Amino acid sequence: MKTTGLSELEAVLAVARHRSFRAAANEMGVSTSALSHSVAALEARIGVRLFNRTTRSVSLSEAGAQFVDSVAPALSTIRVALEQAGSFRDTPSGTLRINTAVGAAHQAMPVFIAFLARYPEMKLDIVTEGRLIDIVIEGFDAGIRLAETVPQDMIAVPFGDKQRFAVVGSPAYFARHRPPRTPDELSQHRCIRTRMPSGTIYQWEFERHGETVRIDGKGALTLDESGLMLSAARAGVGLTYLSEWTVAEDLQAGTLVRVLEDWTPPLDGLCLYYPGRRHVPAGLRALIAMVRESAELRREG
Repeated sequence: MKTTGLSELEAVLAVARHRSFRAAANEMGVSTSALSHSVAALEARIGVRLFNRTTRSVSLSEAGAQFVDSVAPALSTIRVALEQAGSFRDTPSGTLRINTAVGAAHQAMPVFIAFLARYPEMKLDIVTEGRLIDIVIEGFDAGIRLAETVPQDMIAVPFGDKQRFAVVGSPAYFARHRPPRTPDELSQHRCIRTRMPSGTIYQWEFERHGETVRIDGKGALTLDESGLMLSAARAGVGLTYLSEWTVAEDLQAGTLVRVLEDWTPPLDGLCLYYPGRRHVPAGLRALIAMVRESAELRREG
């Protein structure tokens, strides 16, 4: 029987992860037809259907689920062995898959660009999404999130400065409404509400002199993307609650005005985090070193 290649096994795991041939093909950088042919050839060779396919969905068969459970650990061991061998190269190479949020990706971009310039044989595959995921199960090498959201079983490396949130509204809005002096006065205002990836509404968080307050602001507009919240706030729809980094340009330009600043103390910033396994790929070690180098330069500056 023809020997099964690693690429075929990686294809099966990618389809199992995404439940989609198209998404798996995008991840692996091949065409959907080529990936489908590879999986079908493997199924024909072993005489077992690994996936149940319909026009609308892809799911693992019972045999496929057992196959994936057996193959995934073995492939992980092989990847580690390949990475260990590759670590003897003078220059790191390969692809790092990183999961993060859109705002965090914008803040991290200068480090990403410097990393690619320093290590031309490396590639970065950055996936941005609001929801928190298990980076190991989803096949990522690392994640970048606010420190308070990093899972406790991960190794976290501080990535950026401390973060603060800001309540902002347009000058036109404040021409019609008296600025709030305390979080309780937000009940008299129109708030642009934030829907989290889980579907819940985010409560605005405030703290001053040891007093902590959480507010579920009332308003006619609920959004789940910061750029849309900025546009709505600029248009005078209401007040929004976003990170300082997100609203910095508007505050400087005067298109938005900040209130309740003394109620939003600094929070721990972003962290690069990764699994606490025995071997860390050479490329990820290089990125970690650059993150620490960047943090040191900020402290000195």
